[in-house]
Amino acid sequence: MFDGFWDNVFRYPRYFITVLLGVFLNTFEPLMPLLKRPITLIAILGLFVSSLVFITFTLRAMLGLSTI
Repeated sequence: MFDGFWDNVFRYPRYFITVLLGVFLNTFEPLMPLLKRPITLIAILGLFVSSLVFITFTLRAMLGLSTI
């Protein structure tokens, strides 16, 4: 009844990594032509950094952590 059970269980992490990598590649592949020009590269990096800072400050405020 349990023949190959652990083999099947150990396949799930590999499947998860494969799916995650596929989503990552399909998300960022359309942005690759934009990264070839310096102006759009700076704009995309600025957007990414500002989004990260916004999320950090929002979570700090929501969790009641010390402010800067």
